[in-house]
Amino acid sequence: MGGPLGALLAAWLLLAAGSGGAKDNILLVLTDDQDREMGGMTPMKKTTSLIGQLGATFANAFAVTPLCCPSRSSILTGRYPHNHLVRNNSLEGNCSSPAWQKFQEPFTFPVYLQRQGYQTFYAGKYLNQYGDPKAGGIQYMPPGWSYWLGLVGNSKYYNYTLSANGHEEKHGEHYEEDYLTDIITNRSLQFLEKLSHPPFLMVLAPPAAHSPWTAAPHYKSAYSSIKAPRNGSFNVHGKDKHWLIRQAKTPMSNTSIEFLDNVYRERWQTLLSVDDMVEKIFEKLKTLHLLDSTYVFYTSDHGYHTGQFSLPIDKRQLYEFDIRVPLLVRGPGVKPNQTHLQPVLNIDLGPTFLDIAGIDASQTSMDGQSFLPLLVNETHKSKWRSDFLVEYTGEGHTHQDPHCPALGPGVSQCFPDCVCEDAFNNTYACVRTLSPINLQYCEFADAQNFVEVYNLTSDPHQLFNVVKTVDPSQLEQMNQRLIKLQACSGVTCRS
Repeated sequence: MGGPLGALLAAWLLLAAGSGGAKDNILLVLTDDQDREMGGMTPMKKTTSLIGQLGATFANAFAVTPLCCPSRSSILTGRYPHNHLVRNNSLEGNCSSPAWQKFQEPFTFPVYLQRQGYQTFYAGKYLNQYGDPKAGGIQYMPPGWSYWLGLVGNSKYYNYTLSANGHEEKHGEHYEEDYLTDIITNRSLQFLEKLSHPPFLMVLAPPAAHSPWTAAPHYKSAYSSIKAPRNGSFNVHGKDKHWLIRQAKTPMSNTSIEFLDNVYRERWQTLLSVDDMVEKIFEKLKTLHLLDSTYVFYTSDHGYHTGQFSLPIDKRQLYEFDIRVPLLVRGPGVKPNQTHLQPVLNIDLGPTFLDIAGIDASQTSMDGQSFLPLLVNETHKSKWRSDFLVEYTGEGHTHQDPHCPALGPGVSQCFPDCVCEDAFNNTYACVRTLSPINLQYCEFADAQNFVEVYNLTSDPHQLFNVVKTVDPSQLEQMNQRLIKLQACSGVTCRS
């Protein structure tokens, strides 16, 4: 039996064969647009202490695509974008579309865990188009969730709508009643208090540090003197890079720099409430004697930039600041204060959760692999990947931006000062290799077949595109590896 029905049957058989016995709980805190490279974890003092210092930090954690909906779809399915087919944040780009709901959502990690007896809870941002009337509306509940509190649409802090188990719940602008991060915190605590029996899966997805960067009132004066870091590629012209990077204005205008500094500070302010949330959840887990049997994961859907290569603010680019993410893990068998250097991807989260639940993820359609062995068994390190795929589908407008008429059609995200962050031909795929050579090889799907290559050992900030000086035979090897990764599925992505 082939097709989705056959895959669904295989998934059911896999669940039936899962191991018995007590299973550990799983908590995932998933932030939005939180970078690792530009100091994004600095506000997370409590989180770093409670998870990183008492567990493991992954120094080389990556998103396989630097945009919200495609990345979150990768986390849910454990699949690369070329397999789950979510291209961007629009319904037309397959974000939470009827096709996604039919062909991908039945195979997301909560479905597997719920069938294994897990009580499952989701609160916060899901996919950017969740709740759209064309995709089932507010009453639609994604499969796999016992308790559902999904944000309708994109990140907000006030004046938003939630789907509470399929029922509309509107929130205004009163801090004590409506601030979304605190709503997520309070509902999570209520879930734990009413928990009838473990094991549980909780996913908490606060809006921070995504726009509109609205801090809780008591944090609006925090970091009043902080500015975006001026090191590395900040305010540097992206010479020898794809045209989209080269079009950025260098040096940046004073208005752009002031704008991005304000954004940088406000992003940190929003994260302080997430740090409080983590502390409160830990206190509740400890009170309920659940902390020692719970794996806690903290990560972001992708990175972010503020002034790198003179791009004021956004994501969507192939560089380290947009694809690296924080990843901290604490749980049973995880030794404290450990740092792991193996490349771990957001498509590995789902397989890891299945592994914790006693399910063999290698028998699913997931492209990622469980990193639980890295956490609890040192002997498996030699079997880990040395390279991986990063891919992105560019997005533009068919009409010109009325605020930037000189740019013409085909571009998007042109702010501030008409510096565009995306375009139709900003479509690329990269092989990122960490060993034996710290290298990135990227091909653009444009009329030039533009290529960017970086040696990150000698050039960690990716200032110099060395494609013209690299041995052609090495370029050919990277090209062939890229072709294989772009065609991989399931086990072939892990081999």
